[in-house]
Amino acid sequence: MNRFTIRPFDPSPRSSRGGPTSDAELVHGWVTHPKSVYWMMQDVSLTDVEREYMAIAAAEHHDAFIGLHGSTPAFLMERYDPAYVELKGLYEPEAGDVGMHFLVAPTDTPVHGFTRAVITAVMTELFADPATRRVVVEPDIRNTAVHELNKAVGFEAVRELAKPEKTALLSVCTRAAFEGARR
Repeated sequence: MNRFTIRPFDPSPRSSRGGPTSDAELVHGWVTHPKSVYWMMQDVSLTDVEREYMAIAAAEHHDAFIGLHGSTPAFLMERYDPAYVELKGLYEPEAGDVGMHFLVAPTDTPVHGFTRAVITAVMTELFADPATRRVVVEPDIRNTAVHELNKAVGFEAVRELAKPEKTALLSVCTRAAFEGARR
């Protein structure tokens, strides 16, 4: 199950890529799916998704990636600098902090353990950079499933955090905590 690769999100519209489906089309289907309610993009158009990921591609402190399971797109990963994006002014960033979002492609045939394997692959990718000391996340306080996943890979809840769009659970995972959770 751990045959994951991660590639940069290509924000180009399908018409300019020539392929069957653009990354934006793919992700549009994922973020508007009922199972992706905490991504807070249920009613967005394809154009909205294209605009959002073009902005991320142009941003200095934010990156997006598509995760593949074998050759099949399976998840979206975002990496950001929390001193500038998402958490700016809402917590005290430390040197080596990296923010992260991930979304597993919705499926009607879930595989037991797949989402945990995805978050493990995402964390492995983030900690592959020796400058990363902690991964910081801010999921919706109501998203208990992701809180359990986060805990399973070493995250510790820090505190509730009022953001404009949600009440979040600020959580951090050190390299040592992640390595300890993998044993």
